[in-house]
Amino acid sequence: MSQKMPLNTDSRLYLVDGSAYIFRAFHALPGLTRKSDGLPVGAISGFCNMLWKLLTDVNDAAQEHIGTPTHFAVIFDHKSKTFRNDIYPAYKANRGEPPEDLVPQFPLIREATRAFGLPCIEQEGYEADDIMATHARLAEEAGAEVVIVSSDKDLTQLITDQTVMFDPMKNKIIDHGAVVEKFGVAPEKMIDLQALMGDGTDNIPGVPSIGPKTAAQLLKEYETLDALLERTGEIKQKKRREVLEMHKEEALLSRQLVTLERHVPVPDRPEDFGVTDLDHSQLVTFLEEMEFSTLTRRVREAGGVEAPPAKAPAVAPINQDAYETVFDIDQLKDILNDAEDIGVLAIDTETNSLTAMQARLVGVCLSARAGQGVYVPLTHGSKGGAEGLDLDDEDAARQLSVEDVVACLQPILANPAILKIGQNLKYDALVLARYGLEIISYDDTMLMSYAADCGLHGHGMDELSQLHLGHKPISFSSVVGTGKKAKTFDQIPIKDASPYAAEDADITFRLHQTLKQHLLQQKMSTVYETLDRPLVPVIVQMERHGIKVDQKVLADLSHDFSARMANHEKAAHDAAGEAFNLGSPKQIGEILFGKLGLPGGKKTKTGAWSTDADVLDGLALEGHPVAMEILQWRQLSKLKGTYTDALVEAIHPETGRVHTSFSLAGTNTGRLSSNDPNLQNIPIRTEDGRKIRRAFVPEKGNVLISADYSQIELRLLAHIANIESLQKAFRDGLDIHAMTASEVFGVPLEGMDPVVRRQAKAINFGIIYGISAFGLAKQLGIPRGEASQYIKDYFEKFPGIKQYMDETIETAKEKGYVTTLFGRRSHTPNIKAKNPSQRNFAERQAINAPIQGSAADVVKRAMIKLPSALAGTGLAAKMLLQVHDELVLECPKDEADETCAVVKQVMEQAPLPAVHLSVPLVVEAGVGQNWNEAH
Repeated sequence: MSQKMPLNTDSRLYLVDGSAYIFRAFHALPGLTRKSDGLPVGAISGFCNMLWKLLTDVNDAAQEHIGTPTHFAVIFDHKSKTFRNDIYPAYKANRGEPPEDLVPQFPLIREATRAFGLPCIEQEGYEADDIMATHARLAEEAGAEVVIVSSDKDLTQLITDQTVMFDPMKNKIIDHGAVVEKFGVAPEKMIDLQALMGDGTDNIPGVPSIGPKTAAQLLKEYETLDALLERTGEIKQKKRREVLEMHKEEALLSRQLVTLERHVPVPDRPEDFGVTDLDHSQLVTFLEEMEFSTLTRRVREAGGVEAPPAKAPAVAPINQDAYETVFDIDQLKDILNDAEDIGVLAIDTETNSLTAMQARLVGVCLSARAGQGVYVPLTHGSKGGAEGLDLDDEDAARQLSVEDVVACLQPILANPAILKIGQNLKYDALVLARYGLEIISYDDTMLMSYAADCGLHGHGMDELSQLHLGHKPISFSSVVGTGKKAKTFDQIPIKDASPYAAEDADITFRLHQTLKQHLLQQKMSTVYETLDRPLVPVIVQMERHGIKVDQKVLADLSHDFSARMANHEKAAHDAAGEAFNLGSPKQIGEILFGKLGLPGGKKTKTGAWSTDADVLDGLALEGHPVAMEILQWRQLSKLKGTYTDALVEAIHPETGRVHTSFSLAGTNTGRLSSNDPNLQNIPIRTEDGRKIRRAFVPEKGNVLISADYSQIELRLLAHIANIESLQKAFRDGLDIHAMTASEVFGVPLEGMDPVVRRQAKAINFGIIYGISAFGLAKQLGIPRGEASQYIKDYFEKFPGIKQYMDETIETAKEKGYVTTLFGRRSHTPNIKAKNPSQRNFAERQAINAPIQGSAADVVKRAMIKLPSALAGTGLAAKMLLQVHDELVLECPKDEADETCAVVKQVMEQAPLPAVHLSVPLVVEAGVGQNWNEAH
């Protein structure tokens, strides 16, 4: 490991551009995988070989002109956005996602750096170049020489009398003379040169048509960019003069972007990077784990490390007796220090509530290696404070304070170099955020499973443990009890709680090891890394923000619904000729099919009449008044119970807002779902549903913004199924439903009957969900034969859609899954089921999932990009809700227009650069003093 060593005029600091090393290494050995599990390791292997060569060549004084390093560090780009994105949101926006095989190698390359005993440096908000610029400045100020190991032209601006660059691939030194020879200007003018010529790789605009030679010529004549822009009138070439005058702002912006920040607030100093002797044994251990036999042999020979007599023991079996309960703060610090050295920590919270925004921390579970399980109890037996401890539980009095444990956890959770592992980490992040803790750098085993096996099984820890580890964990219900006898976790004695809690951390750690490999084998790493994992902090913030509701509006609606329910109840009683309970399926069945003898009655297995929605809908369509009144009563009862009454109860006592919980792994298509309360199912097409939306309001001085994708699923269908007529209609901005009506029913667009358009709209959206003739007939209130003909005519006019549906079903039968545009899989295990209803459902799912799933992925990409886009423009807007294709935000009233513009731009460009659609995405953004008004 490196050590603290002061710098002076005899010192020499090597700064390795680690990110450049990664991509060079990846492209040198892109197809290499680890034999034992198929893990891609090409970049890791190339990186290790390059670093070994650099270190051994230097130590052999091969680079005699630059000398041996006294200080050494490897610098990486942080995965987060940088301050340049705040200046220019399009910075590097043209870059695609990293190759799928490279993504899982990033953290292992950092592990490799540490195995070499070298500092592994990265910093949120800054690029590796900025960090190198800062350390180079600090080293120069101490009188030291600096060697930047890279060939990146962006770094040439750092070259001075004390600083040179070294290209290890060409074994070439890049100094002042080399820069002048290659670029025609000295290093101190490279910033202005790059500002003029721009950089297509980083999406830096520069000045159009000004290349490196022209830029060098201009700077030779005018010395600086500022002088050039002030004196453009002197330029004789008309085109060159005009383009410089026209693009002056782009040149100045580009200069900002290419100028390296030399004053990054770095936590480490160059003197911390003192070189020590290489620990060959430590490096060999890592190389053996990666199965790099050739390099392992070289390192063994160089360090005199003998081969071990036998392989390392297998992973320790799950042993609950080995788990620990921590009552000593020094023991906790030792465990966390151990995790810091290893670079990984599984964490889980135990609380007194399943509702994260109201949960109080009861304990923390930790694990840094398979077989380790640690429980840190905090508030068992507590009634809200230190007082009230149940001293019958002797351990309760020994618990550490919440404040002390939070203080210990804070630097670990915030350290990006330590990977935090959680199962449904969103919940833990929400709980910990209420104690001032933020989790930086994380993996979520639930989401890893969801990305790899969506549709095959559930993704809860107990199910995953049995599936992947063959172990049935201690169940939560066996610890806290069930039903009315159930206790909250803080009421459980610590001796009973600890084995359950510690096991959670151990299993989560083990699942991460297994699922990481499984994710790679299924080639779902990109889906996880770009769609699911980055969404966690976004959802955490949305749930923390919550949304305000107007209690008076809700109270008025409840009163209105109650009065109307009473009217429908009376009308039903009058039509039936007697009073009965409209909330009792049994009594309804007896009235409809027993007393009134209406047709279509079927009895369930219990012998009672079936009165589900389909039965009542059928009777209502036939005009039977009792069924019609019951349906009306049921709809109002559901709205009242689910929303107008329940929303008041859901208001958080501290925030005064409603905080829904979004499930990130609850659907088979990638869509988010909402619960406690469910704010995604408020009906928008009924007047009563819209009235409920009026109860959602902003804080004083703010407005709500509703940004909704227009017909996104139809647009994606046109793209995925390659329906040229639909694609053209969307590109031309036509009314797609009217166009469909014209095509299918042969009616002119002008003066079209709204009823005909409504029928076409029902077919358009119904086709996406695999609607049957019976379903369409029921929806439109027309005979089944007529509906069947509509569908037949539709497929004749758009044969590509039928072809897409047939091919998709065949693909699902062959592979067992279908995919979205972004690579997400939705498995269809019942696609070959013998049961017709199961098989038909799976076929409809196969048809719909690529479309609805792609739409869900687009929305997720927009949600991930929006926070930084809003912050980058200095806007205060906050995302509050996601409802299928709609995002709801709250912002200051005077920022509404600008916020709408940013939101529309981000949402409409969300698929880029991963997917280029053949149709435009259109977002309609509205502003209002309530949700309905904004929609």
